[in-house]
Amino acid sequence: MTSAPASLGLGLVGCGGFGAYVLDAVADLPGLRPAAVADPDPVRARALGERHGVPALGSLEELLEREDVAAVAIATPPAAHAAMATAALRAGRHVLCEKPLATTARDADAVVREAERAGRALVVDHVLRYNPLLRAVERLTAQGLLAPPRRFLFENDASDQDLGPDHWFWDRAHSGGIFVEHGVHFFDAARALLGSDPLSVRATAVRRPGGPVDMVSADVLHPGGVLASHLHSFTHAHRCERQLMRLDHGFAETRIDGWIPVRAEISAWTDEDGAEVWERLPARAAALLHVAGFRPHGGERVSVVVERDAGASGPVRGRGEQRVVPHHVRAVLDLGGEARKPYVYRESVRAAVADLVRVARDGGTPVADALAGLSAVAVAEAATLAADTGTEQPVPGPGAGLHVREPS
Repeated sequence: MTSAPASLGLGLVGCGGFGAYVLDAVADLPGLRPAAVADPDPVRARALGERHGVPALGSLEELLEREDVAAVAIATPPAAHAAMATAALRAGRHVLCEKPLATTARDADAVVREAERAGRALVVDHVLRYNPLLRAVERLTAQGLLAPPRRFLFENDASDQDLGPDHWFWDRAHSGGIFVEHGVHFFDAARALLGSDPLSVRATAVRRPGGPVDMVSADVLHPGGVLASHLHSFTHAHRCERQLMRLDHGFAETRIDGWIPVRAEISAWTDEDGAEVWERLPARAAALLHVAGFRPHGGERVSVVVERDAGASGPVRGRGEQRVVPHHVRAVLDLGGEARKPYVYRESVRAAVADLVRVARDGGTPVADALAGLSAVAVAEAATLAADTGTEQPVPGPGAGLHVREPS
């Protein structure tokens, strides 16, 4: 009889609101156990340590001295991410790093190289990669029910209600700026859903009167003439926040609401064979929405309505593609409505850490790996420069100097 593998001891550095959120979300994850927490603020560290029954330390260096810490979760402001991830990897630890992986592509590239030298797992907390709705869209695209997107659009009217004028968020030296601190989530989501690394970017930044830059937009060109448009504004009260992700698949459209998405609506035109596959989709809801480490709550729903002969039976053409698609499909993927948003967020974080545990135990590549973190920072940095200069900027890629994984 073989013994069960030892749990991965997790040390958290950064005991602020988000660090506490992460540890609370993953404390009961199979294969993981909280081992220690660290923060230069002893009051915060002690409070979180006592809540989880683990030692409270003052620094990452103290955390790395502990033999029971096999993995480190980094939940500090962005400027510290690259140095802390590098130190943890050099000390032989696996790493979960809050986004962005770094505030510059050069630093992110150095972290990627360190992870490869160390042979340790590194997961970037791009939580959208672990959201069941985005995972479902990827699966529907892979299965051919949705064509690869021709266009990606994300609009984010976010809150600045808790971001006072002295908050580190507004200080580019600490946050990297809006594209780096926040936009990386959506640059990464576009990369995942479009299946390609971006080529170039044009961008604009808007400064509030007498204040900081609080609104930015970027048009990012992907291979094959695919355009991804991003807008981020931090200008609203909490109750007035609005987010919309839209994917144009040509003969279909996907709309996903919310920064933490809980509902997706798909409108598609199809033929009879496609209509029959769509109609069988609700019976496959569990598999369609499955994300390892994400625990369904039981209220998830997939509904499909097919209106046959909603359009003429003759061929139709769009962007040079001709198809016969007389039937109209409306599909709704629902994770339980707005009330489930906190649950979905927590489970997405939990799934990211479950991914870290899986790779640390079994090997392989995380869903949100170091290269995903690097790519997101590279386009964010290029967008920042494009906004600063008013000129289109190339996004470094595998053929233009960005790190290429060496063959094993």
